[in-house]
Formats: sequence, structure tokens, C-alpha cells
Amino acid sequence: MTQWVYNFGAGRNEGRADMRNLLGGKGANLAEMAGIGLPVPPGFTITTELCTEFYRNDRTYPADLKPQVDAALALIEEAVGLRFGDGEKPLLVSVRSGARVSMPGMMDTVLNLGLNDETVQGLERSSGDPRFAWDSYRRFIQMYGSVVLGVSHHRFEEIIEDIKTEMNVLEDTALSAESWAHVVESYKDLVARETGKPFPQSPEDQLWGAIGAVFGSWMNPRANTYRRLHDIPADWGTAVNVQAMVFGNMGEDCATGVCFTRDPSTGENVFYGEYLVNAQGEDVVAGIRTPQPMSEARAKEGELSMERALPEAYRELLTVRDTLERHYRDMQDIEFTVQKNKLYMLQTRSGKRTAAASLRIAIEMAQEGRISHEEAIQRIQPSSLDQLLHPTLDPKAERVILARGLPASPGAAGGVIVFSADEVEARAARGEDTILVRIETSPEDVHGMHAARGVLTTRGGMTSHAAVVARGMGRACVAGCGGIRVDYAAQTLSAGNRTLKAGDWITLDGSTGEVFAGKVATIQPTLSGDFSTLMGWADSVRRLKVRANAETPEDAAMASKFGAEGIGLCRTEHMFFAPERIGAVRQMIMAENEAARRRALDTLLPFQREDFAALFRIMGDRPVTIRLLDPPLHEFLPHTEAELEELAREMGETLEAVKERHAALSESNPMLGHRGCRLGITFPEIYAMQARAIFEAAVLVGSETGRPVTPEIMIPLVGSEHELRVTRAEVEAVARDIVDKGGVAVDYTVGTMIELPRAALTADRIGEHADFFSFGTNDLTQTTFGLSRDDAGSFLPHYIEKGLLPRDPFVTIDREGVGALVRIAAEKSRAVRPGIKLGICGEHGGDPSSIEFCEQVGLDYVSCSPFRVPIARLAAAQAALQNRQKQTA
Repeated sequence: MTQWVYNFGAGRNEGRADMRNLLGGKGANLAEMAGIGLPVPPGFTITTELCTEFYRNDRTYPADLKPQVDAALALIEEAVGLRFGDGEKPLLVSVRSGARVSMPGMMDTVLNLGLNDETVQGLERSSGDPRFAWDSYRRFIQMYGSVVLGVSHHRFEEIIEDIKTEMNVLEDTALSAESWAHVVESYKDLVARETGKPFPQSPEDQLWGAIGAVFGSWMNPRANTYRRLHDIPADWGTAVNVQAMVFGNMGEDCATGVCFTRDPSTGENVFYGEYLVNAQGEDVVAGIRTPQPMSEARAKEGELSMERALPEAYRELLTVRDTLERHYRDMQDIEFTVQKNKLYMLQTRSGKRTAAASLRIAIEMAQEGRISHEEAIQRIQPSSLDQLLHPTLDPKAERVILARGLPASPGAAGGVIVFSADEVEARAARGEDTILVRIETSPEDVHGMHAARGVLTTRGGMTSHAAVVARGMGRACVAGCGGIRVDYAAQTLSAGNRTLKAGDWITLDGSTGEVFAGKVATIQPTLSGDFSTLMGWADSVRRLKVRANAETPEDAAMASKFGAEGIGLCRTEHMFFAPERIGAVRQMIMAENEAARRRALDTLLPFQREDFAALFRIMGDRPVTIRLLDPPLHEFLPHTEAELEELAREMGETLEAVKERHAALSESNPMLGHRGCRLGITFPEIYAMQARAIFEAAVLVGSETGRPVTPEIMIPLVGSEHELRVTRAEVEAVARDIVDKGGVAVDYTVGTMIELPRAALTADRIGEHADFFSFGTNDLTQTTFGLSRDDAGSFLPHYIEKGLLPRDPFVTIDREGVGALVRIAAEKSRAVRPGIKLGICGEHGGDPSSIEFCEQVGLDYVSCSPFRVPIARLAAAQAALQNRQKQTA
């Protein structure tokens, strides 16, 4: 027979803390607390496996569940000397959910279960307190009616407000037993009207109704949303915990509260929390009454601390605080009740905390000797470091939400709506805060993105142009916000029934994807010494190197500040859009012959040379991987009639000739067309110019510093060994020419970006001509799935919601498909060239789960946007530790 029910308390502990997958976090910790001698009311846990069984069998229970529940309920009765449903000394129970990970407020709870018209009389007699008995009964009907029977919570509250008005009192606690008895009758009438049935009087029926409601709440909309946002699998299920009630609402020597063993906002080692006298736990959570501080030190004038009101229980709670933190070796979130001056523990769990608090707590616990440095490293969620690196919204600030999109680049930013990159730049020059709002961005918008505080697009996914560039710049970005409509002609932004115009203020939260109307206050980040300490510990254990994707001196300097060990991807095309360059780029593209193309390239050469020299100076002896021109040429071309006329004048051509050339360069699917190494083969002079600029910059900086510069030249979009062989030969020819003319040799390497399935599958042959491979997993994901990262945002969320994909493959690497290609390429290339350097430079290089995969495959480095470098350093350390643990297991 399957054991569906596990007892805890009263010396019958069948669970432990390490059984959270089976018993849920709450059930496992209740058993653990009871096991170490803390005062836990007895109860039992119905396992998460039963929840899975419940949904697998069309919300029905196995036949052997009820006998196990009846037996467990009898043990509670024996332990507390009360009987469930008894008219003289009734046992009341709470029924609570408990998933294996904390999901605060997402699922349902029922307290005081077991009360009916008969047992309330018994509770009144046994307690000697009529007001307490009827208050508990009305609480039960209200919770059961809302959670189990589906009666709106506010309908119950309206009845209470009416009776308080009638009795001329402000607080619930001022109502008498007679008033509560009247409320109970009104509640029962409400339930009968709303459901068509009388309120259930059978305690057994009540219990099974509550158990079913808790299991049912696992799939309610708010729980589904929470799981999706926090990557919690639906098949984990929730447990149900049934526990003997203890009462914080029996008078002035009773209380209930929630506290943390350390401050969850700052991490300071102080007892932090709130409590209420003469209340039940839901009163604290619901905010019906204003809670009071735990300690006298935190009490303000007019506040009554628990330390002063209930000194014995407070002293015992301080001892419990120390016991729990030592036992669990982490900051704990505690729920407790005091009944007649006796303390009872109702829950403990690792407390939710801010990134700053998480960092401080982990560092201080390691320094106190409670945990090791390795455990401290594993305690911090890498993605939470975004809170430390970017501004965040003030949690106390009022906000009016307009729409939700994708959280494309973290941080909070506010500014006036501007629809063009040029205007953003002009306004920013005058000191104005701006948000660039576009249907989608293109490389031509880069200068505006750099000048803006944040970027909002209505199209595009997590790896769209807007998302990738904004992350690299450290700008807040919300992408793919389909609920917003942009009208460039009218200069308006519409969401639902609301329309904002250019110059109106909006605020973005790039960490959640929310867009707010008006100004929302932000909090600026501060990097503490704890950050440096953690990064030092992480660097001491990680194997993977961490580089940055950067092509401007500002990006390179930021990457260096955050600890990047080189540049893993310099996208040279991003250097071409400056106003003083774009004209020469367009002339090069539109040239009818090689001679004209070379004249334009000669104009670009000094710009490129200085670009690369600036990067070499900043990075010193750290590697710099430079990708030669990659995108299709159409991205650089003008679009408006006026721009085409200007280009024609600059080239000395007719407008008709320029338009004809423009049309000839158009492609039906440019992402699969004339781009990458195909450009270098068709127009070798383009790559020759870039190679010359690289080598001349290396010679220049080497002579300035006295240290050799060793550039890594990356050929993009190679699909066969022949393409790499030809383009490598062109690069080497330029290198020989530099040596012949100047007598200075440059130590360089040439490799390729693996971004096509064919390249991965033939990596052994391509590897014969490559010094390194860098996996461009953005494009490799596109070409493997046949998806456009700019357009897939319109339907990928539906795939994820329906379980067709576990997560967005542009955010976290698809291990079964894209990951398999990476493995194949790594194995094949190492077979022909054992020392080949392997890295990843797609957006996956900053994703913790993808970094874990890179560690498993044995890549040498990951490269990501500068602001994700700390995240990658920590994630790489955690991946290395997990790998070691697996190997020693």
C-alpha cells in the first residue's frame, strides 16, 4: 500500500527536512521542527505524490487515502485530548498547502475547520470565552466559503463592515460574542444564497472539501502564473498539511506573527518581524489590522512590541530563532502563534530576500563559520545580481500599469516618450530623460538606444535586436509588448483605452516586462564590499572563463569593471552606424565595381583601426575576439527617398541608378542570404580592410605598451571548410603584407563562429582550418528551429504555456537540439585538433542554465553582455561546484 499520509508532532515524526519533494516544504519543515524539540502542534501531511495522482485520475482520490487520513486524525485527537466533531471538546484543524518550493500567497488555506452550529457551543463551553468561539466560527465560514465554495471574499467583508457601522466600532476586536453570532447567521444566509445549498455542517465533509480545494488551488490562475514566472514544473504538485489548531485570538495573552531571523531587505543580523495580539495568522497577512513590531528597539511611539506585551513568549522565540538558524544554516521565515502565553511554531522556511540581503547573509554566515565559501556561492541566485547592477523600482512607489511585454533587459528607467533615435539623442544632449519607443529597432537606432534611459518595442523577442543591444548597453528594455500600439504618424502610444503622446512620461521595468504610465520612483544600485568578496570566492572555484560582448570603449570599460577576462565578441557592424561613417559604408555597398568599393573602404580603414586600438588598449593582455562583418548589407542601406537622394549626390550617381542598385541588393530572406563569410568571399576587399585595421591597431598598441597584442579574428556564418579555408587565406595574406612592409609580426589566431547546423555536423573538417570555435547560439537556435528570434515572440509564449517547449530557446539553450549540435561540434573538432579553444558568444552566454550546460560540455569560455558578466562568473562557479559534486557522488 502506498503511504499517502505522514504524521508529525507528539513524538510521531515520519518526515524530515530532506523529504521536501514528497512532503512539500511546509510539511517537511514541520516534521523537522518537531523532531528537534520545538513546540509544533501535531498533524499530518498528504504527499505531493497524491496531488499528482489526483490530477492524473480526473481529480479523484485512491481508495486507500481515506483510511490513512482517518488514522492520522485519530492520532491528533489522542495527542491533544480533543475529538473531531465532538459537541463538548471539539478538535479544530487547519488545512494548508505546501509545495516543495515556497509560493507565498499562491494557494489556499482554511483555518478553524470542524466548527458547526453544535461544535461552536462546545468550543464556547470548553474555552469559557463565547466571543472567541463565535469569532472563530465566523472566520471559518468566511475562509471556507471563499476558498472551497467560491463565494467572493469581499461579500463577507461587507457584512462585517455593516455590523461595525451598526455597533459604532472601528476594529474587529471590539465586536462582542453576540455581534459575531449575528455575523455567523448572515454569513450562512450569504452562502445559501450564493451556492444554493446550506453551509456544510459535517466536519468530515468540511475536511474533504478543504483538502480538495487545496489540491485544486495548485492549478488556479495565480499559481499557474507564479510557476511560469519562477520556472516551477506543474508536475511537482503540492502537499496538504492538516494540523491541530492553536489560537492566537483567545485574548490579550494570545498573539500571532511572522518574523525573519535576519532582515530580509538588508540582510542585517537582527530579529525582524511583526505580530498581532488577539489575532489569527490571516489577520497579519491580510493587513486588516496594523501589526506591531517584535522588538522594543524597533517600536515607535504608541506601538506595543511583543518583547513588552508577551515577554516570556518573546524570550522563547529568540531561543527558537537561534535554534532554527543554526539547524538550517540559513535565514528563516517563521510563523508562530501564542496561545495563553504558550508559544507554538507553525512554519519555518528559508526566507525570501532581496539580492543585497542574500549577498550579505551568505557572506556573513560563511565568515561566521556556519556555512562554507562553496555553500555561500551556491546560495545566491545568479540572476538576482541584476538587482545590484541596475536601478530598480521603489517598492513603495505608486504605479499605473499600461501593459506587459518581455523582460528583455533588466533595470528600471523612466523618461518622456520619443519615437525616433535622432530625437532621443537631441533631447538627451539637453539633459532630458527619454524612452525610445519603436515598433522594432534596427542597427540604425543604436545611437538613440545609447542616449535613451530605456527602450520599448511592440515587436521582437528576448534576443531581438532591441533586447540584445539594450542588454549590452545596460539599458532597461521591454520588448514584444503586443498590448501597445505605436502610431508614428500621430506620435502616439496606445494601450487599451489609454493613449499617450510623444513627450508624455512612462516608466519601464525591464526585469518584469511591465510598462507604467507616468513617473515611478527608482532606487539606484550600490555595489557593496560583499559583492567583491563573493566574486572573489566564485572566481577561485570556476573553470569557465568569462568574456564580454563589446565593441565600444564604453562597453569594454564596463566589462572590465565587472571582471570580464577578455572580449568574446566584437560585432564590427555596430561600429559602422556613426554619422561620420555610415555614408562611406553605403557608398561601399552601392558601388558598381571593386575600385569604387575600395575607395569607400579606404575611408573606413582609419575609423576601424582606431576602433580596434581603443579596445586593445582597454583590454591589455586579455584576448579580443573580433567578428568580421556579418549582417546582410541591406541593414546599412537608407530607406527614405530623401536619404536615397543624398546618397546619390555623394556618389555622383542618378537617383534612378541608386534605386536600381538598392533593389538588386534586396533579399526575400536576408537572414539566410548574402551575409557572413559569403560577403567576404564575394567581396574579399571588405574582410581585407577589416583585417588590415586589426593588424595595424595591434602593431600600434603593441608599440605603445611594449606588450604584444594577440587578436582573435572570427569568420562568421561558415558552413563548410572551404569557406573558412578561403577567408582565412585572405586574412593571412594581409598579415604577411603588414610584416613585409613594417617588419613587425602580429601573433594572431583565426577561428569561426558555429551558427549553422551543417557547421556543427562537419566540425571535424572545419576544425582543420580553425584555431578556435565560438558558438553563435542565437543564430544556431534560429537555424536549428527555423525560427526568427525577432518574430517568434508573438507565439513562443503560447508554446511554453502549453508545455510544447520547456522554456524560450532563445533565452535558455535547447539542450536536446541546439545543445546536441554543440556537443557534436565540440567532440568532432577536438578529435582533429585537441587544443582547439571553444566558447559561446550568443545571448545564452549570460544565462545560468545555459552556462551549466557549457560547463558540462567542457567549453573554455562564455561571452555575454557586460552587465551579465558578474552573473556569468557566479553561474560558472556554481556549475563547476555542481559538476564536482556529481563526479564525487
